[in-house]
Amino acid sequence: MTDTNDEFPFPRIPARPPRTSDEEIIRAPEPEVAVELSDPERLVRIHDEFERGFKLLGACGPSVCVFGSARTAEGSPEYELARKVGAGIGELGADIITGGGPGTMEAANRGAMDAGVKSFGLNIELPHEQSANPYVDHAMEFHYFFVRKLMFVRYSWAYVVFPGGFGTFDELFEVFTLIQTHKSRRHPVVLVGSDYWAGLIDWIRKNMLEEGRISPEDMDLFTVADDVETIVERATTGLPLLPMGLS
Repeated sequence: MTDTNDEFPFPRIPARPPRTSDEEIIRAPEPEVAVELSDPERLVRIHDEFERGFKLLGACGPSVCVFGSARTAEGSPEYELARKVGAGIGELGADIITGGGPGTMEAANRGAMDAGVKSFGLNIELPHEQSANPYVDHAMEFHYFFVRKLMFVRYSWAYVVFPGGFGTFDELFEVFTLIQTHKSRRHPVVLVGSDYWAGLIDWIRKNMLEEGRISPEDMDLFTVADDVETIVERATTGLPLLPMGLS
């Protein structure tokens, strides 16, 4: 049923439950999404999520984070490459952190298990439920993207970024921004697949660098690689013996 009144002269749509916790907090002022929590209750939930994330990832050693598509098919060349990369990094003693989902994330976690190192999966609550892949042995599902992102960047020494969609690009540019603005220390960022990334890199060079929107040194925030050996070597360059590059 819809209604109108003098103060709000448009048809009112009955409020529906929020699809996710992110939607509940972002769209709380909007009449079509039901409000389920007060701000103090949201703060308690956010605090608890940070606390659980810190506790889970406090158990990790030096770690490399692997980003990539959830839609990569098992057995595809890209899947097998991610599995080999996860194993190669693990053989050098580093743990693997992913978003915990299927596809490339699953492959990297599987490689970590092949190598016998810790395999972390940081899943996210989505409208269409995505459960943790079976190759994760330290898992957590997050309500909030912003809490999950902090865990990626706080506990990772390096980032290996396979082809992906909007989520992968969101994670990648978060890392670039934090390094560029010195919010994070300089970490290796390895983009996997020269053919996939070539168009984006050309666009950045033409529309950002040549127009003065970024500095020349910003083009050094990443490298591009295609083979397992090069990816692993670049991702583990300077890998510390202590967690998170601390000394």
